[in-house]
Amino acid sequence: MISSRCVVATDPTLVADALHRVVAEALGSLDPSFALQDFTAKDATSTSDAPLLSLVMEALNTPPFLVGRRVVVVRDAQQLTADEVETLVGWMKSPTPDVVLCLGVVGPKTNKLVKAADEIVAAGAGSEKGAKPSYVRDTFAQYGVEADAAALALVLNHFGDELERVDALARTLQNIYGTSPLNVKHIEPYLGEAGNLPEWDLTDAIDKGNVTLAITVARRMLDSRGRAGLQIINICQRHYLKAARVEGLAIDAEGVAQILGTKTFTAGKAQAVARQLGPERLADAIAMVAQADLDLKGAVSFGGKDLESDQDVTELTVVEVLVARLARLSVARRR
Repeated sequence: MISSRCVVATDPTLVADALHRVVAEALGSLDPSFALQDFTAKDATSTSDAPLLSLVMEALNTPPFLVGRRVVVVRDAQQLTADEVETLVGWMKSPTPDVVLCLGVVGPKTNKLVKAADEIVAAGAGSEKGAKPSYVRDTFAQYGVEADAAALALVLNHFGDELERVDALARTLQNIYGTSPLNVKHIEPYLGEAGNLPEWDLTDAIDKGNVTLAITVARRMLDSRGRAGLQIINICQRHYLKAARVEGLAIDAEGVAQILGTKTFTAGKAQAVARQLGPERLADAIAMVAQADLDLKGAVSFGGKDLESDQDVTELTVVEVLVARLARLSVARRR
C-alpha cells in the first residue's frame, strides 16, 4: 500500500486541482467526515492554538477508527520549516499502517518531501514535445469528458500557456454534459478569455521572419492581459542580448550555455540568431528594442485606450511595429 503521495508543480492552481483528484482517489468510497483530515501549512484561517505539525503528526500516528484507512492532507507543504519537514520525512520512512499522507508542494521536485514520497504526481504538462496536448486530453479523460480532436485542439490553442485553466473547464463540462460526446460548439461558450502564450512563440515567429504570426502572437499576449507591453519588449531585449554576447564566438553550444548560464538548447538558439542576423543587423535589432522601450515610457503617444477593447493604443502600436520590424530583419538576412 502506498502510504505517501506528493503532488508537485510550480503553479498553485495545478497543484490544488491535482491534489483534489489524488485525495479523492485515496478516499475512494470512504466517508470524508470519518476518514479525512485536511491541513494547510501556515493557515491564516486556523482557529487552533496548537502548532500545525503537532496536529498533523497526531493524525498520522493515530490508527483509523470506524473506517478502513485515514487520509491526511497537508497543503502548501513547501511552507513547512526544515525541522517540520524532517519530522514528516521520518514518518514517511516508517508510516502508520492504513494511514495515507497526501502532500501538495508548490515548487521544484528537489523539495525533500517530494523525494521522500512513495508516489510523486507531477501536475501540469511536461516540457517534451506533445506534452501539452496530452495534458489536455488526459485531464478531460480523468473527468470522463469525451471531446473530439478539433475541440481538444481549440482548448489547447485558446488557453495557450495557461494550462491551469483546463481542469476547471473539464469539471464544468462534466457537470453540464456528463459523458456525452462533445465538439467545438459545445465547448466554445465556456472557454472565457484567451490565455497567454509562452515567450518562445513570439521569438520563434520573429526569427522565422513571419511578420503576420509575430504580430498575432504579440497581440494575443496583450489581449490576454498575461503580459504588458514593456514585458514583451523585455522578452525581445533578452533574446537579442543573448545573441549579442555570443556573436562571433567559435565555440559549441555547450560552451555558449556556460557563458549564458542557460540550457544547451537555449544556447543553440542564441547562436542561431547571431549567425542569422550578423553583427550589423543584430545591432539594429537591439537599437529597435531600445527605442521601443523609450517609446512606451513616454517618448510617443498614439492616443489613450480603445473604448471597445480597453487596449492601450500606444502600447499596441509600439509593440506591433517593433515585432514586425524585427521579423523583417530576419527575412532580409536570409535573402
